[in-house]
Amino acid sequence: QVRLVESGGGSVQAGGSLRLSCVVDAYTYGDYYLAWFRQRPGTEREGVAALFTGGTRTVYGDFVKGRFTLSRDISRDNAKHTLSLHMDSLKPEDSAVYYCAAHETPLLRTKPQALRPSNYANWGQGLQVTVSS
Repeated sequence: QVRLVESGGGSVQAGGSLRLSCVVDAYTYGDYYLAWFRQRPGTEREGVAALFTGGTRTVYGDFVKGRFTLSRDISRDNAKHTLSLHMDSLKPEDSAVYYCAAHETPLLRTKPQALRPSNYANWGQGLQVTVSS
């Protein structure tokens, strides 16, 4: 089981930046897929960015187009990860509730798999991001 606590978000004008953070407390030792998803009003949840703690690759949703950066820090005792999403050049269409999520097994071998919400069982509470024009 994994506990995820999100912070950040808020309101910003178009072209601005925001940073989202998620502290991931995993109760079992191992590697995880950690990701951010978002859900815009009236749409399905979609993958924003994801990484595998046992590797170096980060994948992004096609709509990101280089504007967002996903990063991860790990505590000294390896017990907690902090997953951060730095968002630049925000657009009104980026307004959504953003969720942090974690997946342990099985391996998600492709980008579509890593960005598919149904592959993740552990979720944060969600953060509202509002971008005004």
